[in-house]
Amino acid sequence: MEETHIIEISTCQTQEQKQLICLDEHPLKEISASPGHLLLLKLWQREEDIISQRIGIVETHLDGIKRETFRLCSLFFLFHFIFLTLLFGSSDHSKCKDWWVPCTLSLGTSIAIVFGVQSRLFGYWKMWGELQRERGNGRALTRCVQELRMKGASFDLSKEPVPAKKMKSSSVEIKWKPLRWCGRNAVGICLVCFSGLSFTVSKFMVCLS
Repeated sequence: MEETHIIEISTCQTQEQKQLICLDEHPLKEISASPGHLLLLKLWQREEDIISQRIGIVETHLDGIKRETFRLCSLFFLFHFIFLTLLFGSSDHSKCKDWWVPCTLSLGTSIAIVFGVQSRLFGYWKMWGELQRERGNGRALTRCVQELRMKGASFDLSKEPVPAKKMKSSSVEIKWKPLRWCGRNAVGICLVCFSGLSFTVSKFMVCLS
């Protein structure tokens, strides 16, 4: 009668070997072993930090422009409130022929403040576009860094970060361009309309009181 021998194979050593194999094949270890991939990873990580710093600077400037615009708008309405109050208190029907003096003063001050607001709004939207470009470059660079870390030495060194662009038809851009312009200049449009109203009210207050 033949004897049957059962040989037990320990799985602990096999598991340790698997871990060592996985460690040897880890993409980060492949990158550290490849001078080209390691240099590219360091350059991209440094560029990520630079882009983050630029984004922070632009956001700070945008906040400053918002505060300046708010102060100018507050000054605009405060001026007209004081001006109309003084005009109402000192109005005289006999001075109707000189109605253009206070109206010109009101209109000139309004134009100066509106010009200041619009110049800041122009700078704001210009910097806002720059901020969007920086964010797009940052996202594209982050995707490439992640891909490099996952692929390791198999990553193509000639690949460059390309920001994703939204595909829009020309008809859609033409359709929404006037609305976008109105939205970006809504503050200036409101101030101009209020300036015209203040000009008319000033004349009536001088001549009809």
